[in-house]
Amino acid sequence: MTRPRLLPDNFTLTLIGVVTLASLLPASGQVALGFGWLTNIAIALLFFLHGAKLSRESIIAGAGHWRLHLLVFSLTFVLFPLLGLALKPLLSPLIGNDLYMGMLYLCALPATVQSAIAFTSLARGNIPAAICSAAASSLFGIFLTPLLVTLLLNVHGEGASTLDAILKISVQLLLPFIAGQIARRWIGNWVARNKSWLKFVDQGSILLVVYGAFSEAVIEGIWQQIPLLDLLGLVLVCCIVLALVLVASTVLGKAFGFNQEDRITILFCGSKKSLATGVPMAQVLFAGSTIGLLILPLMLFHQIQLMVCAVLAQRYAKRPESIPELMAQVDP
Repeated sequence: MTRPRLLPDNFTLTLIGVVTLASLLPASGQVALGFGWLTNIAIALLFFLHGAKLSRESIIAGAGHWRLHLLVFSLTFVLFPLLGLALKPLLSPLIGNDLYMGMLYLCALPATVQSAIAFTSLARGNIPAAICSAAASSLFGIFLTPLLVTLLLNVHGEGASTLDAILKISVQLLLPFIAGQIARRWIGNWVARNKSWLKFVDQGSILLVVYGAFSEAVIEGIWQQIPLLDLLGLVLVCCIVLALVLVASTVLGKAFGFNQEDRITILFCGSKKSLATGVPMAQVLFAGSTIGLLILPLMLFHQIQLMVCAVLAQRYAKRPESIPELMAQVDP
């Protein structure tokens, strides 16, 4: 039986199911505490495997393309936050102050790794540069996102608190990643052979955090706080922000003289925000707070960016092959 084209992917459907489960049967008390410990372990394992999967050779191969990386970083960590601030007169009345805070948090996050590389590959872009740019964005985000959150959301009033947040994120996310890089020489081949089922570690850690976050939010009355019109407005806002960044990526890529393959990489690496990194970071940065409202914009934006970028990647993939691509196929 053919899968309907408009039906979301299995992970999206599972994500919706987890939110529904948390709405009907939220975890509380000792159960919530147990889920918290399980979630922390899953997140550490997730970043350990990211470190074990990422080839240092691939990073070195794309590291020299500094102009491309600078533009991608500017889109991710400068344009997104500026858009979030500039659009406040529109966003805040349309979706309410709490969801607007979630949009600002989204704007402070690093780019995705897997999907940015996958879409760049599908669209026949500069894959080594995409690997390097996406990986560096994720790593630099460990330090830049807490600083941007401090500036945009005013979560921490003192510099020491910001440094404390960076330290916590480094311990929970960066140290497992470094451990994975060290262990890559022994387990790298095993991870590569088993990547088809290890992806469930990625998805499982996200689902655990989402269930815990929404369980807490439901107990706090999240669905009584968000009117239906605000949810519809949030979808519209996510579409507007994504469209603006996609247009900016395309225009700037052409303005700075990048070739087609590089412009594709800029488009897919500079327009994305990471759910896999953003959800664990929210748990650290907003410890003791209800993060359901904060991650709801990220969850919606993540699905919208995947659907839009899938269409764009398919369109780029259908273009005629360039002369360098044809020459690369010729045996020396």
